[in-house]
Amino acid sequence: MTATPAEGRPLRLLLVDDQPLLRVGFRMVLESEDGLEVVGEAGDGAEALRLTRQLAPDVVLMDVRMPVMDGIEATRRIAASESSARVIILTTFDLDEYAFAGLQAGASAFLLKDVAPAELVHAVRLVASGDAVVSPRVTQRLLETYVRSAGSAVERPEAQPDPLLKDLTPRELEVLRAICEGLSNAEIAHRLFLSEATVKSHVRRILSKLHLRDRVQAVVYGYETGLVVPSNPDY
Repeated sequence: MTATPAEGRPLRLLLVDDQPLLRVGFRMVLESEDGLEVVGEAGDGAEALRLTRQLAPDVVLMDVRMPVMDGIEATRRIAASESSARVIILTTFDLDEYAFAGLQAGASAFLLKDVAPAELVHAVRLVASGDAVVSPRVTQRLLETYVRSAGSAVERPEAQPDPLLKDLTPRELEVLRAICEGLSNAEIAHRLFLSEATVKSHVRRILSKLHLRDRVQAVVYGYETGLVVPSNPDY
């Protein structure tokens, strides 16, 4: 699990979009808030990689369709690197196959480009904390749509469960399933009659054992391995 930003310093943000006006708008919203600092801007994925290495942002807001290198490949490379930056994919449609590909590549969340200013700020803080999935119902709907179309491990009899799941205790499996439902630590604690501190400990161990960056990657993992089955075929 990647480290969260140090207490007392602003969150460092990198804006990546090939539309300068969109970057200007996002910068105005984000820099009007205490504790947020836009440290750089990029117009394509290759430049985003260079600036991520150079500026060490905490959160990268990443467009998908860009010249030179698209946001999916840039996200994949950031996730595979030693950077602790978390990526938020910016998309136009909530059921966008590129947003799903971004989550698979290692993004921590996705946001619609017309997101309300307050929601944008809230999402950035949540993703930086690593303690919540942004827009859990929308994220769940996105995952269910594309996992169903591709076929999950449960739907493929020949597929074998990930051996890493055997390393989880029964309680950790319960917590993982709750994470995949989009529940917060407080909601998991209430459901399982645990303290929030105990839930946080379980979450840290789950992410460590499964080699996952954060909670949204745990959700992606749950759907891809068949631990969670798409629930509503009418989505």
